Amino acid sequence: MTVTKGIKTVLHPVSDLATATAVYTALLGVPPQIEGTYYVGFDLDGHHIGLVPDGGPQAITTPVIYWEVSDIEAKLAELTGAGATMQQALRDVGNGRRVAEVRDPDGNILGLLQDR
Repeated sequence: MTVTKGIKTVLHPVSDLATATAVYTALLGVPPQIEGTYYVGFDLDGHHIGLVPDGGPQAITTPVIYWEVSDIEAKLAELTGAGATMQQALRDVGNGRRVAEVRDPDGNILGLLQDR
């Protein structure tokens, strides 16, 4: 079995990016680290909170938690072998970060990420 390091990123789908940015700034007590029309990201003690307008390209409708793993290919194989199904294939999202999503047997999305 490969190591899961812990929760690293949580993405929240939002309908109004400006209003959501104000709310999450008030909640977290820090300004966004990344601010664009397609994504707003906050860093809170090494945890990343992201706001995705209209669910982004993944069309998420609920928050998605991304678990940091040491070997994403091996963890995907373990999860699908245990009964999870692929939601979004493994992909590079920049700066050495690779992500993928699976669904558990109840339909919940589990995000995985590996930083190189």
